[in-house]
Amino acid sequence: MTTLNHFGQPVGDALPDWQPCERPSRVQLNGTWCRLEPLSCERHSQDLFNAWHSIDDNRDWTYLSVDRPATQADCDLYISQQAKSEDPLFFAVVDNDTGRTVGSVSFLRIDPVNGVAEIGWVNWSPLMKRTRFGTEAIYLLQRYLFDTLKYRRCEWKCHSLNEPSKQAALRFGFQYEGTFRQAIVLRNHNRDTCWYSVIDSEWPESKTAFDRWLSADNFSAEGQQKQRLEELRK
Repeated sequence: MTTLNHFGQPVGDALPDWQPCERPSRVQLNGTWCRLEPLSCERHSQDLFNAWHSIDDNRDWTYLSVDRPATQADCDLYISQQAKSEDPLFFAVVDNDTGRTVGSVSFLRIDPVNGVAEIGWVNWSPLMKRTRFGTEAIYLLQRYLFDTLKYRRCEWKCHSLNEPSKQAALRFGFQYEGTFRQAIVLRNHNRDTCWYSVIDSEWPESKTAFDRWLSADNFSAEGQQKQRLEELRK
């Protein structure tokens, strides 16, 4: 039913009990396969430098606004700056088995008044490929945002030409909302930006799919998935 104001004009659904949310904080988010720790130069920089340089080129940095740190000193400076930031608020992705840091990610454009935050600066190293860490890291962030902090909306944005990121957004349950044309200039090239979101009413079903996919029962003894996340969402 459409809600009307006293002029008979349609307005959004009433939220009489809505209160601003808390901001995400530097907490540790524990998963089965990995955990997210507040980013720290002392704790994470050496591992991240080694992980990002586990291949010879920087193809994984094409759609980021910065280049891969060339030296450990550069990486220390880069991580130190990110660790001090409040928005974006950065986390390290740590392998529970080895204790090694294998990637980083953040909340950004944090809007506690309206209960909205974006997941961005997704910087998975090659050591995260073909692992469960990337999926579980996004799950842990959304679970914290929706279940703990009671946010209404989680966003994902990416370069319109970044096909892996667009596919990941849909796989993670984000809904495509549209493309902002000529949104920014990135490395002296145009970037059109695709917008995606998950809202709180969609989260319970999405969470169930994540839980089922991440379950040990969904993987063979060799670590091969039995059902894809997309299939479990259906």
